Amino acid sequence: MSHPCVVTIDSRSAPRVLFSGDRLVEVDLPTGTRVLYPKPPLEPLKDVDAAIRYAINHPYNSEPLYAKLRPGMKVTIAVDDISLPLPPMRRPDVRERVLTIVLDLLADYGVDDIEIIIATSVHRRMKAFEVRHMVGDKIFDAYWPKKLYNHDAENAAQMKYIGTTEHGEEVELSKRAVESDLVIYVNLNLVPMDGGHKSVAVGLCGYRSLRAHHNPRVMRDCYSYMDPATSALNTSVVRMGKLTNKHLNVFTIETTINNRMFDRPLEFLAKNEDDLTGAEKGALRALRFTLDKLPQPARQAIFQRVPSPYGVTGVFAGETEAVHEHTLRRAFEQYCVPVSGQADILITGIPYISPYNVNSFLNPLLVQVMANGYLFNLYRGVPMVKKGGTMIILHPCTDLFDNEHHAPYIEFVHRLLPETRDAMELHKRFEPKFAANPAYIEMYRYGHAYHPTHPFFMWYWGEAGRQHLGRMIVVGADNEYIPKLLGWETARTMDEALRMAKQTAPAKPEILALHSPPIVMADMTADKPRGALRGT
Repeated sequence: MSHPCVVTIDSRSAPRVLFSGDRLVEVDLPTGTRVLYPKPPLEPLKDVDAAIRYAINHPYNSEPLYAKLRPGMKVTIAVDDISLPLPPMRRPDVRERVLTIVLDLLADYGVDDIEIIIATSVHRRMKAFEVRHMVGDKIFDAYWPKKLYNHDAENAAQMKYIGTTEHGEEVELSKRAVESDLVIYVNLNLVPMDGGHKSVAVGLCGYRSLRAHHNPRVMRDCYSYMDPATSALNTSVVRMGKLTNKHLNVFTIETTINNRMFDRPLEFLAKNEDDLTGAEKGALRALRFTLDKLPQPARQAIFQRVPSPYGVTGVFAGETEAVHEHTLRRAFEQYCVPVSGQADILITGIPYISPYNVNSFLNPLLVQVMANGYLFNLYRGVPMVKKGGTMIILHPCTDLFDNEHHAPYIEFVHRLLPETRDAMELHKRFEPKFAANPAYIEMYRYGHAYHPTHPFFMWYWGEAGRQHLGRMIVVGADNEYIPKLLGWETARTMDEALRMAKQTAPAKPEILALHSPPIVMADMTADKPRGALRGT
């Protein structure tokens, strides 16, 4: 008996509606296709503030936060950046709620040497209005910009080397954090890849540390980077995090949210199309019609400018690893759906948003990392699609970039990818030059651009999918150039894409469609014994 979130298409099934950027596309899938839907949102906590207070007073494998405090001590609070949740959370963001309670506690204990660092690593600097939305008016007005600021991974004077792991991974972090008596990390956990040792050891590091694991070799050795137990990336980060926590006094606060991405007017987007009410079917038709008539910026605004009504489902505090066990358990409870039997053909829409284009456009490189990276990796066990199988995606692949946020991406896509798509060659030949490019570094430090190495990392994060898949077919591209540059084939319609995919598939191919967003993960088992994992 399959899980209720795995729906098999039959002759009576309605067409499915999948995202294609900021449009919605209706597709008729073949009979027998399995469609994987997100679980319903978990019930949120009734009293979030009470849960925060309980967590910091009853931590895991640590003394309570108040017991760590003394007058005159130096405290650094680090907090996750705008890359999560997606879209941003309706105010008050849970980070504001945690910060408010923690700052009140610090004041009660006479701690006034406090700085709050937004742990951007090599992401773009958040803008003032984005920070205000995240931390709230009171904290923003009291601390921004002197005591509340973005991490700067290129400010050598404010970075400090603390050591090297037994595997040669260099750990260099924010000097302010390293020299603090206490570091409090405030995390919002969106997916199982987030949080844990990644918070401090990645969020407050620089390129010197990132290059140890943000490289093609490590990313090719991740058998789902959404499953920490099988991720070489996570293994490296844990080693660096353990070294970090030997030198820093870290108190971790992690929060989990449910998957209620869409508010009431759009909640039907997460539902099985066969279960829609008459009113919901009408609303869906009207939404599709409207999106098809609007210009791109207006389409994106419909989705991206409305904060999501996520509910907080857990608050956990204490020692990093002990806390993260509970966080992962809650995340998997929300996202994981058991699925038996890998597909020959995997179908998914690519939505309008990723961790790296909040308040900007999903450019072609980010389409790639969403397809070959994040969505491909939404599994535990074995991949959703068999080795050498085909992935069909829906997206226009428009050749458009945000010049302010994604300046280095433009050169990467239009100058480097025409030379080679080989990640190892890109890593060796071009990454060091980009990493030292003074113009791009200036844009990162004083503008709002991603670090010059970030487009390389985005390409590497698609390595697992690229190495595993035999073919990539994109439906609905508005040009041939970008898909060809990415190594993808094109089809005008889903029917055409399926005909193409079946040419290299078994006679009766297994087809699986991913109906996301909201986020869903497959707890995947293959038809063959589990011992065959590496060959599947």
